[in-house]
Amino acid sequence: MLIQKTFKEKVLEIVSKINSGSVLTYKQVGERAGKMQAARAVGMIMSRNCDKNIPCHRVVRSDGKIGGYNQIRGKSKIDILKKEGVKFIN
Repeated sequence: MLIQKTFKEKVLEIVSKINSGSVLTYKQVGERAGKMQAARAVGMIMSRNCDKNIPCHRVVRSDGKIGGYNQIRGKSKIDILKKEGVKFIN
């Protein structure tokens, strides 16, 4: 019997595999989870994440802005990403 994962489970699995120093956009995560227009749904899932094993800080907006952050790893998403080696352009 094949048990299908929910969209949320797929999103959390995808985000859990984003390597330190890398980011994906909310849109990219949604697409990889099988829903082309689900960027907002991904954002809601990330905003409610309480599991420190899920690096939700590595998910950013498609327009180059950093996006929201629930502060489970610290107060500043930008500072955490910089410590991981993510380069920012003004």
